[in-house]
Amino acid sequence: MKNTDAIFVAGHRGLIGSAVVRRLKTKGHENIVIRDRARLDLSDPRQVDAFFEDVRPKYVILAAGYAGGILQNKTYPADFITRNLAIQLNVIDAAHESGVMQLVFFGSSCMYPRECPQPMNEDQLHTGKPEPTSMAYAMAKLAGVEMCLAYNRQYGEKRFLPVIPNNAYGPCDNFNPVSSHVLSALIRRMHDAKEQEQETLALWGTGSPRREFVYAEDVADACLHLLRSDLSRIEFPVNIGVGRDWAIRDIADIVRRTVGYQGLVEWDTAKPDGAPRKLLDSSRLLATGWKPKVSLEEGVQKTYDWLLNNPSEVRL
Repeated sequence: MKNTDAIFVAGHRGLIGSAVVRRLKTKGHENIVIRDRARLDLSDPRQVDAFFEDVRPKYVILAAGYAGGILQNKTYPADFITRNLAIQLNVIDAAHESGVMQLVFFGSSCMYPRECPQPMNEDQLHTGKPEPTSMAYAMAKLAGVEMCLAYNRQYGEKRFLPVIPNNAYGPCDNFNPVSSHVLSALIRRMHDAKEQEQETLALWGTGSPRREFVYAEDVADACLHLLRSDLSRIEFPVNIGVGRDWAIRDIADIVRRTVGYQGLVEWDTAKPDGAPRKLLDSSRLLATGWKPKVSLEEGVQKTYDWLLNNPSEVRL
């Protein structure tokens, strides 16, 4: 992987895509290819085919997709499955046809069964049903992972690298309190409650489910690490996690201290919790020499600092 190689980062404005772009620049890569949705609609196969025929990237980071929190998943399941399937099918097929050397595809920890032994290793995929509130998204992502593996098997190559990060967070995240994931939603809601001097803040569920969080730039580093590794010794898909989880109540406490919210947090137990626990077994990746660098407390602080310092870029 040379610094002059063309690397297409699909979804460069999003959480993981933007982290990949930052890490590529830090490492001296000079030919990072990005396209706004107005210039390239990844759900349109004709546009995608024309782009790959014209640009001929050597590497692709497929971080584009349609994602959201529990409420959005429950409200728009058809959008979650159709949009993600379309993007995956178009980009992976065009990458194959144009001779891309390697493509990284992002699955999701929600692909694992809702009731799954912890920590979850990659062999446990397909052993049970995913959490119902994210079923459509999970099925689309499962299809993307299987598409990558199918191309690798059929053509005897490891060109398509499916990875499964756990709950990623960081700069350029979605901070909309309705459509965002849990950690960014907590940061936004705690910040608003502080600014509005709210005496109490109601949060969904019991606070007892446990979640693992990985800073987006650690995810980006993991992907670049894999692209530079001897893939003959690595079995895919590969989990990307930090090796420990936290109760949502504990996460809320960390966010509250970081933001400086002084009010009372109440838990609305009538609202759904989602899966009881989602901790990944990342031993496949750790065996290659990669390890995460950013602690949860440091990552939450960096994320909150970005939110405060980049108001014009925040997705609300």
